[in-house]
Amino acid sequence: MANVGALTIGRAIDVNSGVYLERRDRDEHAAEEWLRGLFAKIPSLRTYRSRIKKLVAHAAQTEASLTPLTNAELLAHFKASGRTMHQAGFTDEALAHSMAIVREACHRSLGMRHHDVQIIGGWALLQGWVAEMATGEGKTLVAALSASAAASTGAAVHVVTVNDYLAERDAEQNAPLFKFLGLSVGVIKGDMDLTQRRAQYACDVVYVSNKELVFDYLKDRIATRGVLGSHLKLHTLARMQSTGSAQATIASPVLLRGLHVAIVDEADSVLIDEARTPLIISETMPDEMGPELYNQALDFGRRMAQGVHFSMATDRQIWLNPQAETDLEMWAQDLSGVWTSAIWRKELIQKALTALHCFHRDQHYILADNKIQIVDEFTGRVMPDRSWERGLHQMIEAKESAEITGQRKTLSQMTYQRFFRRYLLLCGMTGTAKEIAVELKSTYDLEVLRIPTHKPPLRVRLANSCYATDALRWQAVAQRAVAISQQGRPVLVGTRSVEASEKLSALLEQQGIAHTVLNARQDKTEAEAIAQGGEAGRITVATNMAGRGTDIKLAPGINERGGLHVILTEFHESARVDRQLFGRSARQGNAGSAQAVVAMDDELFLRFAWPLNKLAKRSVGEQPRLPVWWVNAMVRLAQVRAERHNRRIRLDTMKQDRKTQDMMGFAGRST
Repeated sequence: MANVGALTIGRAIDVNSGVYLERRDRDEHAAEEWLRGLFAKIPSLRTYRSRIKKLVAHAAQTEASLTPLTNAELLAHFKASGRTMHQAGFTDEALAHSMAIVREACHRSLGMRHHDVQIIGGWALLQGWVAEMATGEGKTLVAALSASAAASTGAAVHVVTVNDYLAERDAEQNAPLFKFLGLSVGVIKGDMDLTQRRAQYACDVVYVSNKELVFDYLKDRIATRGVLGSHLKLHTLARMQSTGSAQATIASPVLLRGLHVAIVDEADSVLIDEARTPLIISETMPDEMGPELYNQALDFGRRMAQGVHFSMATDRQIWLNPQAETDLEMWAQDLSGVWTSAIWRKELIQKALTALHCFHRDQHYILADNKIQIVDEFTGRVMPDRSWERGLHQMIEAKESAEITGQRKTLSQMTYQRFFRRYLLLCGMTGTAKEIAVELKSTYDLEVLRIPTHKPPLRVRLANSCYATDALRWQAVAQRAVAISQQGRPVLVGTRSVEASEKLSALLEQQGIAHTVLNARQDKTEAEAIAQGGEAGRITVATNMAGRGTDIKLAPGINERGGLHVILTEFHESARVDRQLFGRSARQGNAGSAQAVVAMDDELFLRFAWPLNKLAKRSVGEQPRLPVWWVNAMVRLAQVRAERHNRRIRLDTMKQDRKTQDMMGFAGRST
């Protein structure tokens, strides 16, 4: 089998050694997860300060002895260090030695040297923890540090990012370091065929987006008829994998080398925010419904009134009232086919109402080339290969008069929770983990370690502003952005939707204000837009994508003028996403400021803080904006309730996943 001794020494890991190495599914009761979460709330008596101090000192001492070595001698030390960790595991002493070597190699190959806090971050990752590092602290370089150390033991290392662009960018940025250390680096992109993917996964370190990784794992499950994760063993394939050669791996029907080490960048987004729904591989089947049926359902849906015919829950679920069923039966009395069935009528009208009232163009999806493309709510990026299931996607296509695609038949599915728990060593990084420490511990058994910043943060957080109407909010945002840009400072305005970014853009255009728009329609120009976002007087209007994984570098002289100013125009359901956006300013000790300018009719307030919101509307009178203390109370209430709601959805997803596993196991099938 693969060389993964470092991952199992000192760890009680139940390993499945069938097609390739991975953990078996933990057969645990929900109470165990609850207890882990409970213990995560209790302050730990353990302290890592003395260990960290010794680690940093040992790394510095080792680095001093490495400086006189030639490149070949340094590489020999790196390989010897890998052999030591394969035998002894990731001990503090071994990691300090390995990371000192990588730090010296990084200085020679990239011209950059890891700071001490980055050494601490890399150490935390290989302990199997989540390292909370503030935005701008160089997490990309930290991932390369720990990936190099882990790969030196022979383990297959997956650096998991939130999209293909970041995977390719980070791999290219760190390629000289990996080459210097004699490690191969692969990148998985959405347009690759299976042969290309096998070749990339055969590399020592692979950069891949979370969605591509899980889908490739599901393809392996389909190719091996679900044997992955089961107690069966394919000895022939196991022997092929044990050779470790690229040719043997390519000859194998599977893509991955195994689930050895996963370093998850933006761990809160991948492991928590995106874990609400399972990932599904499906095949397109002929659509027996047809556009006429969808359009009939939409016509009936447009006749219905909220409160009379239906009600909407906060989780985008439609509930029909008795009046809806009575009227629908009357409206469809002259129709044949599925309309004669009360069950089918109810199903169709619920889908139609969901498409009409719960999913909105330029917010949840965009229309491109006459096709519906889903927009990721957490990143603002399009997901062209994703679709809603059970006819909802086709109903939305009919609503937008787009091309109707076929229905999907599920071939294999898996939740993020179940997939990532199969890694022998799972770890991650993010700038925002403290709010979800309990859920990370209960679900993934991951502890959170907060890493100090390299330089003290200098961000100025201005007071929140909440206006009575949407129009007043956008006028205030435009005025504030222009005023700051006239000071010679760059401005980043963050919006929650494509529609909102384009609304503000139109307002700025009317005033003749030069600006750049970055949303799901322009995601291919993201790198260029972000690269220019730190120039004097530059105004950048962006959706959530500006808050993840990209760096706005300040032009000369900007820091002295106050740095980058960030304006948040709508609070998110998670305070973590807000912190990510605010974190674009004042990075690495630079100056910067941030503020929120929102409106009372924002979706978050209407869905999760409606009692305070209604009271505010009655009491605001002629005032254009709410008092700051009232705004803060509404934000706090809404985000606490939204996080609780989303956590409940994730728990329901896990429960349903367990039921599916139990059903498949009873039927003698693997999931």
